[in-house]
Amino acid sequence: MPGEGSDRRGKSAIDLYVEVPLGTKIIDLSTDEVIGEITLHEQNLLVAKGGFHGLGNARFKSSINRAPRQTSPGTPGEVREIGLELNVMADVGLLGMPNAGKSSLIRQISGARPKVADYPFTTLHPNLGVVKAGNNHFVMADIPGLLEKASEGVGLGFEFLKHLSRAKALLHVIDILPADGSDPATNYLTIESELKKFDDELFDKPRLVAINKIDLIQEDKRDKVIKDFLKKVKYKGEAFNISALNGMGCKPLVFGLYDLIEEKDEEE
Repeated sequence: MPGEGSDRRGKSAIDLYVEVPLGTKIIDLSTDEVIGEITLHEQNLLVAKGGFHGLGNARFKSSINRAPRQTSPGTPGEVREIGLELNVMADVGLLGMPNAGKSSLIRQISGARPKVADYPFTTLHPNLGVVKAGNNHFVMADIPGLLEKASEGVGLGFEFLKHLSRAKALLHVIDILPADGSDPATNYLTIESELKKFDDELFDKPRLVAINKIDLIQEDKRDKVIKDFLKKVKYKGEAFNISALNGMGCKPLVFGLYDLIEEKDEEE
């Protein structure tokens, strides 16, 4: 508002606050600039600054001008067209082909209850689960399975890969005996390739491998099958042999993930 005479000034507007969920990214749609992200409780972010109030004549009073007749109008505030993008806040993000067993795993080790079925793409939106590791806990996010050329928009995974950007670590779940007869090593390398094409920073996140559905392989053949897989993909990190269905090997995996998160926190 403009300033006025009689010792008055323009009115100052009240700050406008808009509450958003944690993980919200604010983007200027005209420039694609990322203004910022809300990642902490009660965090404030200035998105558009209001104008300066008008000045009344009292503001221009001086020792040589005791009765000024000068005023000035207020200035307009910033006008921005913004977009809001919500990224899931999780410590661990799950990667894998459709039907790799990601949803079964998060059901097994947390209280989350995503849909599980024997056909692809039963997961249509991200699921979060709180996983207990002794007296500690962490949050795990399950996203729809990825396909080859997911980075180009094939399948459902591309739309949700952004949700892994806030994760501290990743867990790549491998179906060691795919029902469609595909090669587990090829599936693993496909996912890793799509991850790198999508975002180098996401690809560089620390991760573990969980070799799932080992209960479907005869016990005397498991070691050879797993050894051959790791050799084909040239994986030299820590791999956990599990069955998400019956919980076999899941406890060591949970503590392995927690240790990885702790290492990441210490680095940061």
